[in-house]
Amino acid sequence: MHDLLKFLITKITGSDKFEIEEENIDGRVGLTVKADKDIIGLIIGKEGKTIKTLRKILSVPAVIAQTSVNISVVEQ
Repeated sequence: MHDLLKFLITKITGSDKFEIEEENIDGRVGLTVKADKDIIGLIIGKEGKTIKTLRKILSVPAVIAQTSVNISVVEQ
């Protein structure tokens, strides 16, 4: 899931000025995207549509792995 999220964010923003940290807690995957201030808006999107879509896309491999996934975006 980490690699998929990295690929998608790189293609959306056209930048690699971000880091992704992955945590596994109680069978749940938590992905934290630490990004530069100038690309956070691109990751979140207008009215949060982009981040919602990213969450939906990553829910597919999460269901296959019988887990859940949470994505959060913070400033680096």
